Amino acid sequence: MVCIGIVLIATGAYIAFSSWRKDFLDQLTLARTSPRTRHVVIWLGEVGGIARGVVFAAAGIFLAIAGAKAQPGQAKGIDATLRTFAETPLGPWLLVVVAAGLVTFGLYSFCEARWRKVS
Repeated sequence: MVCIGIVLIATGAYIAFSSWRKDFLDQLTLARTSPRTRHVVIWLGEVGGIARGVVFAAAGIFLAIAGAKAQPGQAKGIDATLRTFAETPLGPWLLVVVAAGLVTFGLYSFCEARWRKVS
């Protein structure tokens, strides 16, 4: 279970890093869009992808900790990870930031559906 947690952490880090580098632009056809639309789509992809990667990595951390302690009952999925965020001292504020990031990723997904390259 520790190995799966580490893979999930690495996957989340990769998603966040590739979003920060704007690798998603290779899959989009934004040439015919206005500069403002292009800017908004790029911002949504970057911020949303980083938020998605952070949530995946956090779930991986909980999974790796549960595996290291040999307590499978402590393994958490994404929903339980978000509930744990709510229980921290920053609680609701942290949850609002994560939720805003995931909503941003959802909005980017609509843009990707519209402007994704189709071979």
